[in-house]
Amino acid sequence: MSRAFLFPGQGAQTIGMGKDLAEAYPTARAVFEEVDDALGEKLSALIWDGDIETLTLTANAQPALMATSIAAMRALEAEGIVIGSGAYVAGHSLGEYSALTAAGALSVSDAARLLRARGTAMQDAVPVGVGAMAAVLGLGLEDVRRVAEAAAQGEVCAAANDNDPGQVVVSGHKAAVERAVDLAKEAGAKRAVLLPVSAPFHCALMAPAAEAMADALGSVTINAPVVPVVANVRAEAVSDPEAIRALLVEQITGAVRWRESVNWMVGQGVDDFWEVGAGKALIGMVRRIERSAATRAVGSAADVQAATQEG
Repeated sequence: MSRAFLFPGQGAQTIGMGKDLAEAYPTARAVFEEVDDALGEKLSALIWDGDIETLTLTANAQPALMATSIAAMRALEAEGIVIGSGAYVAGHSLGEYSALTAAGALSVSDAARLLRARGTAMQDAVPVGVGAMAAVLGLGLEDVRRVAEAAAQGEVCAAANDNDPGQVVVSGHKAAVERAVDLAKEAGAKRAVLLPVSAPFHCALMAPAAEAMADALGSVTINAPVVPVVANVRAEAVSDPEAIRALLVEQITGAVRWRESVNWMVGQGVDDFWEVGAGKALIGMVRRIERSAATRAVGSAADVQAATQEG
């Protein structure tokens, strides 16, 4: 089987994630310690024993989810399942930073600082209440694009996440997104619901955050990844460090082309997808994109042991 390692994005966070990994594997604990040191605060204490509202703040959730994913990957590696055993890595939105870190393109410390900066910049780009996002279920990408275009009426409204054949997320000005919800229902969507997010990610309103990340990324060392990274905005593999740097900036305002990314990996022969870190959202999407694919979630010490035993 040809394997890809996948890394989750925002929304997967839970209090206590990764704690059992840190207790069972010294290399996993070292990841959380490195993130704490890089940020100059005990983010691990918030992750393991804090409150979910504070953890869910974008500036906290992004480095926290990366830390948990890399801790899980280090635990797998301690058991002999190394990142190089995969053909590709990919991550959903912030998960792309986790994928790059797992593949050695970014250090854990740099990834933590970048994601803290990214979360802060994305939150600051648009005043609270000005933007919104909504999930549209049961319509394809082109239908949702037409809905978003009709809903814009001079404001920003765009397809932001093409997650799977039946789920596309729109993002933009709140009023425009609300119009898109109504229009999507009229167009035959099974459901169209506003999402509980604090900012309109992956649309043109994030331009100030893209500028901030261009500055932040400019001084960071990016190495060639051990295995190619399938980039969100390109939906194909990249390995060149300067291309990766540019795409991470573009990703802030660009759409997450997850359905296309998975289809591209399937087209390259990948038939086994492992989601590494918190939650199981990505492998759920994979199953809806390619029903024949094998999937596995690795987010706990028990998951690592099961993966080791079953291969």
